[in-house]
Amino acid sequence: MDLKRFTSWLLLAVLAVCGSAHAAPPVLDSADNGLLVLSYHDIRDDVATKGDPDAYSVSTQNFAAHLDWLSAHGYHPVSLSQLITASQGGAPLPPKPVLLTFDDGLRSVYSKVFPLLRAYNYPALVAVITDYVDMPAGRQIDYGYRPFTRDDFLTWEQLREMQRSGLVELASHTDNLHHGVQSNPQGNSTPAVITRTYDPATQRYETEAEYQARLRADLGLSVKRIQDNVGVSPKAIVWPYAAYNAMSNRIAEELGMPVSFDLEGRSTPVTRDLHGLARLLVTGNPPVTQLAYELRRDVERDGMRALQIDLDAVYDSNPAQQAKNLDALLERVKKIGPTHVFLQAFADPDGNGSADALYFPNRHLPMRADLFNRVAWQLKTRAGVKVYAWLPVLGYELKDPAIRKALAIESPESDGIFRLDFTNPRVRHIIDDIYEDLAINSYFEGLLFHDDAYLRDTELANLPQEGDDGARTQALIDFTLELRGAAQRWRPKLATVRNLYAQPVLQPQSASWFAQRLDLFNKAYDHTALMAMPWMEGSRDPQKWLDRLVQAVREHDPQLSQTMFELQTVDWRTQKPISGTVLRAQIRRLQAQGVRHFAWYPDDFIAGKPSTYDARAAMSARTFPYEEK
Repeated sequence: MDLKRFTSWLLLAVLAVCGSAHAAPPVLDSADNGLLVLSYHDIRDDVATKGDPDAYSVSTQNFAAHLDWLSAHGYHPVSLSQLITASQGGAPLPPKPVLLTFDDGLRSVYSKVFPLLRAYNYPALVAVITDYVDMPAGRQIDYGYRPFTRDDFLTWEQLREMQRSGLVELASHTDNLHHGVQSNPQGNSTPAVITRTYDPATQRYETEAEYQARLRADLGLSVKRIQDNVGVSPKAIVWPYAAYNAMSNRIAEELGMPVSFDLEGRSTPVTRDLHGLARLLVTGNPPVTQLAYELRRDVERDGMRALQIDLDAVYDSNPAQQAKNLDALLERVKKIGPTHVFLQAFADPDGNGSADALYFPNRHLPMRADLFNRVAWQLKTRAGVKVYAWLPVLGYELKDPAIRKALAIESPESDGIFRLDFTNPRVRHIIDDIYEDLAINSYFEGLLFHDDAYLRDTELANLPQEGDDGARTQALIDFTLELRGAAQRWRPKLATVRNLYAQPVLQPQSASWFAQRLDLFNKAYDHTALMAMPWMEGSRDPQKWLDRLVQAVREHDPQLSQTMFELQTVDWRTQKPISGTVLRAQIRRLQAQGVRHFAWYPDDFIAGKPSTYDARAAMSARTFPYEEK
């Protein structure tokens, strides 16, 4: 809403007048950035070079070429057993280790892959959906591009033969959780492993105990079927859709599977903790040149393009109008093609910057609508973007006036965003719960910490003064990392972005007015969303102001690798939109100075402002002519 940033502008004017994350496990072997795990599915002779109906199929010829290239370029094939041994302090892995994995238990693993594994003497890990093995004749599985029958999946006899060879080890891909379940009242379907199912008949969500019992029963049955039919116990779980959480990993480990795999990233340093190992998903039948490019390219050079979206603009008390609003959002995001959407998870209808309610079931604030889950999943699956949940750090307006007053930060100033005192244990517990509830009920891949996370030097006298060590800044950082930890119990590997006002960057002495510092932010978070908003700052020459901001950022981030420049698309002083021509010129000039990551706010998807033409030119991650995908 327009008032949110206008409130921030007023706050800046007044101010101008007036723990860290847990240590990472020790790396036991990190040669060439650790273990490379490749994730394959179906291998067929007849895969089309382009446009095959099964995007996860790889041709037999290309797969053989992959093995040739890996062998010729110093990669050393390793088995799951070798990995476990290395993690426990035994024989270390060789340089450039690579593990081949094959998901779903398709018949081609026996008919096409197994002969090549023997020819190259390459070990592999085969993850089977045990309910699909030797399934009854006449049963069909919806496998995306056509129905699959028992002839498409491995038999127990084939699995026994491959396992006896010493080249193939088995992993669970669950017994029958490779599908979606209803996740909200609107009927959306999300991965069964991570979803508390919603029952429309009773209008209630699955309890934690029910959810845990469902996972344990399925994984236990999968382990039993492998033991009974092959005579070995699986040591690893490969999570369907790479969707898992701390509880699912714990249950799997209790059932004898201490190793788990996802699809986040390209490689993983080998440590004693083998949960959530990264895999590179091989799709689109890549020729060997494309695989080589993917393994060699510097992913750190990838730029982010993010639209910050008000869920308040999607919400409507009329379900039909709300559906139209959602369609408008999805259509616009799909046309523009950003990499990310920062999606508001809190309701702020009065535009004062703090949460009056939330858009997900929770224990402490009213739920305006059960909407975040639905919109986030639709953005991921229909628009193809990564969704980060945008949520306040301190700004929660608890409904009981007495409790709200008792827990608030006492401030000599009457303006600014309402904030709770995070040094109060009760407040920490409440906000921890809110972040945990968000993660329990929604799928998202990162967190954007709202611009309410600031402290004036006249507030919270129980905290030390800022000083050279940034004590107050670090106290707020530690709290945000605590909140990330609460969410990560249910959504692992969450990326983090935090809003930062421009004033502490341009005038470092003002850090004590905000308890914000770019250098400390970039150490703590994956990216810092710097509010590069010259009109909000009252600049008479916005371009020169941005130039000065780039120079100031370079003092702490010389390669501009972590700092995101978040532009404003509206001048909140006049309530007029910034010209699309101006926005495109700003981004071109910033890019010429080396800026890699961009966001803007607001994006008015209802009115289509900025225009689709300008938005594509400024914020698309695609290349001209911005073909829709």
